[in-house]
Amino acid sequence: MSEADYDKQNEEQRVEQVVAEINRQISSLQEHVTEVQADIVGIRKHFWDDVTVNFEDAHEAAETYASIKQQAEVLSERERVHRHGQQRLRTLRRLATSPYFGRIDFREETEPAAEAVYLGIASLLDEREEQFLVYDWRAPISSLYYDYAPGPAEYETPSGTVTGEMTGKRQYVIRDGQLIHMFDTGVTIGDELLQEVLGKHADSQMKSIVATIQKDQNRIIRNEHSRLVIVSGAAGSGKTSAALQRVAYLLYRYRKTLRAEQIVLFSPNSLFNSYISTVLPELGEENMQQTTFQDYAEHRLGAAFQLEHPLAQMEYVLTAMEEPGYAERLEGIRLKTSPGFMRTIDDYAVLLKESGIQFLPLSFQGRILVDEKQIRDRFYSLDPAISIPNKMILVAKWLLDELKKHELAEREQPWVEDELELLDKDAYSAVYQQLRRKKQFTEETFDDFEREQELLSKRIVQKHFQPLRDWVKALGFIDTAATYRRLFADTDLAEAVLPAADRPALWHAICAQTVERLERCELTYEDTPPFLYLKEKLEGFQTNNLVRHVFIDEAQDYSPFQFALIQRLFPRAKMTVLGDWNQAIYAHAQGGASFEAVASLYEPAQTETFVLTKSYRSTRPIVEFTRQLVANGEQIEPFQREGRLPSVTTVRDRAALADKIAHRIRELRADGHQAIAVITKTAQEAQMAYEDLRGQLDIHLIGTRAISYETGAVVIPSYLAKGVEFDAVLIYDASRERYGRESERKLFYTACTRAMHELHLYSLGEPTPFLASVSPDLYETAE
Repeated sequence: MSEADYDKQNEEQRVEQVVAEINRQISSLQEHVTEVQADIVGIRKHFWDDVTVNFEDAHEAAETYASIKQQAEVLSERERVHRHGQQRLRTLRRLATSPYFGRIDFREETEPAAEAVYLGIASLLDEREEQFLVYDWRAPISSLYYDYAPGPAEYETPSGTVTGEMTGKRQYVIRDGQLIHMFDTGVTIGDELLQEVLGKHADSQMKSIVATIQKDQNRIIRNEHSRLVIVSGAAGSGKTSAALQRVAYLLYRYRKTLRAEQIVLFSPNSLFNSYISTVLPELGEENMQQTTFQDYAEHRLGAAFQLEHPLAQMEYVLTAMEEPGYAERLEGIRLKTSPGFMRTIDDYAVLLKESGIQFLPLSFQGRILVDEKQIRDRFYSLDPAISIPNKMILVAKWLLDELKKHELAEREQPWVEDELELLDKDAYSAVYQQLRRKKQFTEETFDDFEREQELLSKRIVQKHFQPLRDWVKALGFIDTAATYRRLFADTDLAEAVLPAADRPALWHAICAQTVERLERCELTYEDTPPFLYLKEKLEGFQTNNLVRHVFIDEAQDYSPFQFALIQRLFPRAKMTVLGDWNQAIYAHAQGGASFEAVASLYEPAQTETFVLTKSYRSTRPIVEFTRQLVANGEQIEPFQREGRLPSVTTVRDRAALADKIAHRIRELRADGHQAIAVITKTAQEAQMAYEDLRGQLDIHLIGTRAISYETGAVVIPSYLAKGVEFDAVLIYDASRERYGRESERKLFYTACTRAMHELHLYSLGEPTPFLASVSPDLYETAE
């Protein structure tokens, strides 16, 4: 037997031994979990049997409370043990399938021999719990696997730096408890393992990449010192994957002080949330909070305005070119999402300290109790040195005092007496009992008719005034909509806060559009962030001090307003932002502006920027094709995974287009591809393509209201496909008519880069001029 065969035999035996130990632990833990479950059922069933209930006096009541509390704590502890056991069982079952993926042989400089360290998705101790059979990939020593080739190496621990020599590195592919492949490597992650992993088919949900983390990704994942981590990466470079592994690492590293609910991810849409939802559970961690900026805006403004969804804005920009007002809308989008307009709102807020804030009157049953002039005069009579939000709090206190005076006078109004007469016996009795409990009067005094009427009248008026009190406490008397509208309705004001050089040529038309929509209580997507920003300037920024980490994906689509709002919403959190300027598909996106905006919120010493240039998602031919579609594409490095050249097919009509695409999908399925996307430019076009194709084959339509991706063949708009990958992508209509404007180049690039293994472009008539920048030998022309 050769040395290589002997080595493989030993590795196979170790896999068998480790899997056997995992199965033993699963069996033992399952038995324990079953016993704990029985305990929980028993405690719940007999909860009150073991509690002494006696409320005869204060002492007995205290004893009863203590008894209930003790029994509840016993139940809570058993439930906690059960949850922990179930979670560990899930982890062990995943380990049983693939117990580890890597090994390093490391000799500390103070030790005579190297120790073999095996890495997996979770730690595993031997039967006596004395030796690690598998180390968690997030353990300090595991960083050696990702950061070093064999030779001198070191890693950081909470107690200091450990130095030594890595004498070997090995990677494994283990499936269903069987060793399939193993590779010795001198680089971070060997091409063999990456080839094996990247050659797999796409799925409806993102998978963990812990076995194939690259050195640059590992630096992002394990960064603990930076307040702001900026990740700029090419399509398919693993930005989102690295971010999710970073979440898992942070939960492991700070497991005693950090919980999943203290981490928030802002993602591009709900579909994307579904796509990434299994990554952390796959690593044995709970999912962090996931939301979108639109969700936040709906929470803050949805009751007062009809908010435009960002996907609706995108569809408008891509389809409404012939509609009146289109040019003005586009110019307005660029203005309202620019750093300059954020400075305009800041300058406007300074002016508002002296004059200009609009207020709403306090009204009750159609009568004005305190008019807007009284509120405005009160606000501007306060010390100008006090901040606007603090002055608003003082005004709210004054208004509550005014309401008390009006409540007292209101008791004499005829409507109160009318409501008293309508009280039925039950309502009367309920008020009586409530007042008795509060010891406001005794049974004897309630017989006094005048006292009875006075107290009931007070309760009735208080009940009717409560919504008004709540409204005042919520600062509802500030008319933010009218204050924001002044920016577009008052010419003199605009000249004061928006320099002529910054005002677009279509400024007056933009103003007219904005005022018209505000009067209909509508907020466009481009108006929502600046409106929210002004609202917070007037009311004070809402804060959440519990969240410790904020992640923002597709950061190139965020405006300076959005970054500022998120940063102020979570003032104690560290921030990780990820983006790719070549995928800046929204009308407002400008090269570098968003990253510059978020970077300006933090000190340079608190910020670290990472640039990922290697693309792993697509085959080398696809990357070489797509990188020529965008500026500076030569900086994108393809991973050396071979595949078919992309194809371009020109057809004469929609019927021929549907036939060609249906035929290609059948071929792709025959070749084993499962996730196949027909990507259209817009949702409107997706509906049309779906109608043409569904009669020929089984295919699904993913629209803007979808909440999860489906496996199989799908028709999907380009902007919904962003962030997702498919085995094969078919661009539905890559014609000049569809993709003829330079502003659509990045959208086209984004759609093409969704392909992992095959990319096919179809064109109704003349193909897009973007292909002129691509070398003809990088794609084939198909019939």
